[in-house]
Amino acid sequence: MSEDRPIRVMIVDDHSMVRRGLATILRIKPDLELMGEASNGREAVEFCASGQPDVILMDLMMPEMGGAAATAAIRKQWPQVQVIALTSFQEKDLVREALQAGAIGYLLKNVSANDLAAAIREAYAGRSTLAPEAIQALIKVEPTTRFSEEDLADAFQLTPREQEVLALVVEGLSNPDIAERLVISRSTAKAHVSNILSKMGVTNRAEAIALALQYNPSGEE
Repeated sequence: MSEDRPIRVMIVDDHSMVRRGLATILRIKPDLELMGEASNGREAVEFCASGQPDVILMDLMMPEMGGAAATAAIRKQWPQVQVIALTSFQEKDLVREALQAGAIGYLLKNVSANDLAAAIREAYAGRSTLAPEAIQALIKVEPTTRFSEEDLADAFQLTPREQEVLALVVEGLSNPDIAERLVISRSTAKAHVSNILSKMGVTNRAEAIALALQYNPSGEE
């Protein structure tokens, strides 16, 4: 973040009370600034045409144009704008649609003020934040989660170990958690994740998860 200005945030939600509550959170964080509001996706796209925020808090279920469609349109025209899906719903299809549209994060509206502020800062820095509920909605959580290894290997040339690490990333494990699960060092886990992102041509875990799920839509072997 530039030292001379806060992170510019736009709120997109069709409920005025939700927008008001989110605006209150932004006002108490000196490094965050409410740049604008919109009540649906179409308004959000129009707003971005005149001045782009740094981060958008995007509801998904809205009239005229939903959040996923708006996210895709905004990310296509202004790829520097980061979008966090912020919704009351955690259905698998909604989560996947938002991430595939280009959202860098997915949070539920019951998120705490501090966690929301942290997610905004992470998004601005190009890092993803996924609610645990979102991960659980995306996949059928089991002791081991496997993808179509042949498809992944063909598409991204992942090694067997990288496929194993990717499965743990989709489960929502952090690098330290992955290191503990696989009995490897944290630096090795970090290196594996970095290699996976590079091979898959993505910049963050959210994008990797969305792309991986295209090869295993049901979350089952």
